[in-house]
Amino acid sequence: MTEIEETDRFECEVVNIINNLKWKGVMVKEIKSGGNVYFARTDPKRDLKPGDTLYLGVKELPSQMEEMQAEVTLYDKNDEKIDWAFI
Repeated sequence: MTEIEETDRFECEVVNIINNLKWKGVMVKEIKSGGNVYFARTDPKRDLKPGDTLYLGVKELPSQMEEMQAEVTLYDKNDEKIDWAFI
């Protein structure tokens, strides 16, 4: 099994945009695994739309955090952080 480094990026595709009151919610699908991650607080000024390619970064959390295993960060093509979520 290959260890995931914090600098590793995984290609994903935007599958849905949800317009909230202040933020945009973005659902992405990781290309290789087909897994989905929802990011609830993305800047509404970003011109994201279904089909756009973004990238995921994963940071493993300490084992004492039993309910959450990793922090997943959403990045654009320039490696700029868009949002993050715990999974």
